[in-house]
Amino acid sequence: MTSNTIKFIFENKIHKILNPDPNETILNYIRLRLKKTGTKEGCAEGGCGACTVVIGELKKNNIVYKAINSCIAFTPSLEGKQLLVVEDLMLKNGSLHPVQSAMVNYHGSQCGFCTPGFVMSLFSMYKNNTSYDEKTIEESISGNLCRCTGYRPIIDAAKNLNNNKSDQFKKNKKKTISLLKKIRPESIFINSKNKKYFAPRTVNELKKIIKKYPNLDFLSGGTDMSLIVTKQKKDIKNIIYLNSIDELNYIKENGKYIEVGATTPLRKFELFIKKYYSDFNIILKRYGSVQIRNVATMAGNIATASPIGDSLPLLLSLDASIVIESFNKKTTLKLKDFFIGYRKTKLKKGQFISSIRIPVYKKNIFKAYKISKRIDDDISSVCASFNLAIVNKKIKNIKIAYGGMASIPKRAIYCEKILLNSNLSEDIILKAQRSLEKDFQPINDMRASKNYRMEIAKNLLMKCFIEIKKNRLIRLNY
Repeated sequence: MTSNTIKFIFENKIHKILNPDPNETILNYIRLRLKKTGTKEGCAEGGCGACTVVIGELKKNNIVYKAINSCIAFTPSLEGKQLLVVEDLMLKNGSLHPVQSAMVNYHGSQCGFCTPGFVMSLFSMYKNNTSYDEKTIEESISGNLCRCTGYRPIIDAAKNLNNNKSDQFKKNKKKTISLLKKIRPESIFINSKNKKYFAPRTVNELKKIIKKYPNLDFLSGGTDMSLIVTKQKKDIKNIIYLNSIDELNYIKENGKYIEVGATTPLRKFELFIKKYYSDFNIILKRYGSVQIRNVATMAGNIATASPIGDSLPLLLSLDASIVIESFNKKTTLKLKDFFIGYRKTKLKKGQFISSIRIPVYKKNIFKAYKISKRIDDDISSVCASFNLAIVNKKIKNIKIAYGGMASIPKRAIYCEKILLNSNLSEDIILKAQRSLEKDFQPINDMRASKNYRMEIAKNLLMKCFIEIKKNRLIRLNY
């Protein structure tokens, strides 16, 4: 069954929006329609956290709370969820939520503009963890920027939450679950203001839609695509939203490779991949913020084809493949053959990435590094990844990939050839460093000069082999 009405839980009741504008952000809906002005707009690109709200989703008879950037999420994506804004935290009698009380008691606010976003990020942390150490706290607020407090009082406030274990949401949990269950899962079709929006529930339905409308723009997390609306001030006329398709949200492992469904959030994958490739987990922790990773997907990162997409060099060095489907065909393609130019891929109209397959190298060494101007919530200047097997002190298999060094993320083929079947000597590493000049001709831009990029790329290669030779990590930020 298909509906043009978005239904979600707000203020403890089912809220309905008939035929909403597919391009209206949740932030604008909250401020202009619901008249809740606590949530702020700072950057309109998911980079500052002032707009943070929390979404509740029903998973296995439990509510999972996720902090998201409402400035880059479209209103129809609220379908079937619970929306929580900063005004919801205070009780009707004026009593503050434990998160709000802690922020007051520890002087966590100065000018106050960023404060609602911090409160909502800490609320999400509060609901999803039983205790809060400094690492958990810092990760939870890594997507929230403050120019006043220096963060220390906010961190102190968060630590104090270990003494508060109950709130009104825990008491109302059964009622909220009951309300969420009343929203019958439906496919959505909206035709509003000359814009179409589809949110199918199954892959079969998705294929029927793309057969009829091959020129639709695929939307998943929207952390890149939404900027067309918020920054370029343009309309996205035809959207097909993939994240309603539960059968594309999965992670499987069969001994040979890990398969990740197209709508699997990066946050979910980040927690899973740690036991296979710890550096992949480390890089993903620096991929945007928790708010971004709660909605962004690896398939979206691949399809966007940004030369500085952090997951892409890692996937290239692991020799990952992607499964591409259309309404009548399914093919598998090596990721190294997918990118054909700046933000251009082999994906054709009417095709979509349904999954990513990542080989499992149980005996290989895998390392990855990200260089950016700040540690958290920043775009890479250079990202490098190394995957190699060493047998009897010789390199028997090696794949090296870089992001930020060319118009596409790409393998360092010349460098690989020099290192293959070589010993781990300083001379061979120096030779391999020089070969990077044949592999890449980086550019100057606002993030780094071409000379800096090349020097960093060479240094990361040396760093990788020093770590291998000394059998210890050389990391300044962990």
